[in-house]
Amino acid sequence: MSPTSPFLSVTVEEACRDLFENRNRPRTLIRALARRSPDERRGIKASYRAVYGEELVEGLRRVKEANPESEQVWSGLWLWMMEPPERDAAVARDAVGRGGGDDYNALVEIYVLRKSSHLFSSKQAYLMRFGRHLDSDLLSADAERQGSKILAALAASHRSHHDHEVSRHIGNCDAKRLHEALKKRSEGRMEESSTVIVEIFSKRSIPQLRLAFSSYRHIYGHDFIEALETVNGEFEESLRVVIQCMCTPYTYYSEMIHLSLTADATKKTVLTRVMIGSAEAGMEKVKAAYERRYNLKLEDAICERVSDDEIYRDFLLDLSNGHG
Repeated sequence: MSPTSPFLSVTVEEACRDLFENRNRPRTLIRALARRSPDERRGIKASYRAVYGEELVEGLRRVKEANPESEQVWSGLWLWMMEPPERDAAVARDAVGRGGGDDYNALVEIYVLRKSSHLFSSKQAYLMRFGRHLDSDLLSADAERQGSKILAALAASHRSHHDHEVSRHIGNCDAKRLHEALKKRSEGRMEESSTVIVEIFSKRSIPQLRLAFSSYRHIYGHDFIEALETVNGEFEESLRVVIQCMCTPYTYYSEMIHLSLTADATKKTVLTRVMIGSAEAGMEKVKAAYERRYNLKLEDAICERVSDDEIYRDFLLDLSNGHG
């Protein structure tokens, strides 16, 4: 288990000095930064800029690019120290560029778990950094994928609604329409069914969609996501990812962490992203979900599965025990 960081008890000014003097030593930076709260990280970045005349995040990016042999550690520190909208922009750009299954999940996390104001800031950060519109890149990257239809609907939902506008009546109506859409799928009327589901997703805010799925469970006695399991296809799998992320985010993150830990080394990028996402969403709840599902503490799983890279392991452990 990673020891308690001595940096947590020092002043921001002292922490900045130590960061500057040890800026090429990842283990020292992990101890100084990985357990910091968002406000503490902002304070450190502001003080670092004032004292040394440079951006800490930009310095981490340069070190990351200069040390490809330690890519995961430096990339993790770089993402961790970004403001959330900037991080979303960087993650989204990589995701639309690659277009794989893990990248779809990354985009789902951004479009589902962010409030409208946060998502707007993430899109602005994307535009400022890359000179492109995230929604447009999202749709043009792989327009034929079934998941793209759902993401496009979520993008429209965020544009058109405020997070607090929810209606029990609309939730009940949508639940019944979702039930009818599933009947159409069982009858082989896939396109007709998908059109109804995508339409609902495009017209409702995320909280309203959560209410619809809650109403579905109340009316029909089981979860919509369970009913989806009767039909297997790309659309259904893409929809399951969205609904799980939307309705049970802590379970979603616990499963993503487990899949990343038990996969090969190529999944470390995913592991870094979902560990940072867990810290932002609520690490204690993610850890509790992980232990319930896998009967193992997350910290023990990290020690067991990330034994070949002690520095990266310590970064993950500090994330799992930090303030988030």
